[in-house]
Amino acid sequence: MTAPGLQFAAEDPGSPEALALLERHLTFARQTTPPDHVHALDLVGLRQAAVTFCGAREQGRLLAVGALKQLDATHAEIKSMHTAAEARGRGVGAAMVAHLLELARQRGYRRVSLETGTAPAFAAARRLYERAGFVPCEPFAAYTRNPFSVCMTREVGG
Repeated sequence: MTAPGLQFAAEDPGSPEALALLERHLTFARQTTPPDHVHALDLVGLRQAAVTFCGAREQGRLLAVGALKQLDATHAEIKSMHTAAEARGRGVGAAMVAHLLELARQRGYRRVSLETGTAPAFAAARRLYERAGFVPCEPFAAYTRNPFSVCMTREVGG
C-alpha cells in the first residue's frame, strides 16, 4: 500500500527536516512514557550500521520517517516511526509501514517486530500496526515485560 504521490528513500536522520520530525517523536515519547521506558532511538542510534532510516516525501516535503533495524539475519525491528501531524489521516503512516515491511522482505528477514507504548496516546499507533498485520508478542531483544510497553510482531514473505 503506497499513498499516491509519496516517494520513499533512505534519508539522513541528521538533516534539518528529519531532525524536526525526530524531535517531535522524542518529545511525544518523553511526555507520555516514564524516562526508563522511552526506547526511541536518538540520532546516534539511528546512524548505527544496522539501521536503515527512511523518509516519505510528497512534492519534496518530508511527511514521515521510519527505520528498520537488523536484529539478526532473519529478524528486524521497526524504529522511530513518526508522521507529521499535518499528514495524519491520509495513509502516510500506513504507507511507511508497508515500505519498511517490503524493505524487510527484500532483505530476506522472516520476521519484523516493534515496541510501542500502552498509554492512550499510543492507541492510533497500535491500530496502525494491527491493521498492518502485527500482533502482540513476548518482549524481544532488550525489551522487558512492563506496563508501559507492548511488543508486536509479524512474519514477512520471502
